[in-house]
Amino acid sequence: MKHKEMKRKEFCRLLPLLPLLVGLAVMPVHAAGKENAGSPVLVEWGSGVSAERLLRSSHNTDFFPLSNNFVSQNNKIFCGPASSAMVLNALRLGKKEGLPHDRKSIEQDELAWFSEGFSPFFGKYTPGNVLNAQTKSRKEVLGKPIEIKGDMKSDFGLQLHQLAQVLRSHGLDVTMRVVDDDASAETIRQELAANLATRDDYVLVNYTRKALGQPGGGHISPLGAYDENSDSFLIMDVNPNRAPWVWVKSDDLVSAMRTFDTVENRGYLLISDTN
Repeated sequence: MKHKEMKRKEFCRLLPLLPLLVGLAVMPVHAAGKENAGSPVLVEWGSGVSAERLLRSSHNTDFFPLSNNFVSQNNKIFCGPASSAMVLNALRLGKKEGLPHDRKSIEQDELAWFSEGFSPFFGKYTPGNVLNAQTKSRKEVLGKPIEIKGDMKSDFGLQLHQLAQVLRSHGLDVTMRVVDDDASAETIRQELAANLATRDDYVLVNYTRKALGQPGGGHISPLGAYDENSDSFLIMDVNPNRAPWVWVKSDDLVSAMRTFDTVENRGYLLISDTN
């Protein structure tokens, strides 16, 4: 009876998505990007197979708060800040007071017509306010040289340990996993799937697009779900200008993370709120 009750609750949670998913179910399956022999086959979000995977998944808890707080990166470099804002809002928006205000959306001279003391800004995390004095600066993320192994070099974006520091600077509990050559793909799969089955913790992955057959280089995005039947993860890509959300096979995702980035391999972060 307990198992049936859990299934009923999961079904009720998916009811608001049924109109979307029914529409997707009649769409053809196709891979994201150009298919080459031996390249990973990525199942796009807008396909019937994608809808089936999400519906049957028992590891889709993270999908709902992340989709409700989805942030698209507003330039080609800020995948890390956009992903960080998504996770921070999923953990704190509507639950905590005193969230930061990003005042860049309205110019100072445009505030002249508001009543004295009124602020038009929401308390929320954005790619424009997640960086601070404890992290790489905005200019450094955009290429201002920093010291790397004794030399001053441009280091665009965020490496895995730099991304971890962004989240830790906001008081989050972050476990960093570098996917070295000897890292177990099965252990990684189990750890990622377990996180996606529980509430109030999230996963950010740092991988290279080229390993998945996509155009581009290193990239960061959250995972939204895991489907056991196909052994695939849903990447909720924060750059829809370049690629849609896709389901990627577990081994292919691990291979895309097991790639070198500046000082060490890429990997993933397991994130929760300690406050």
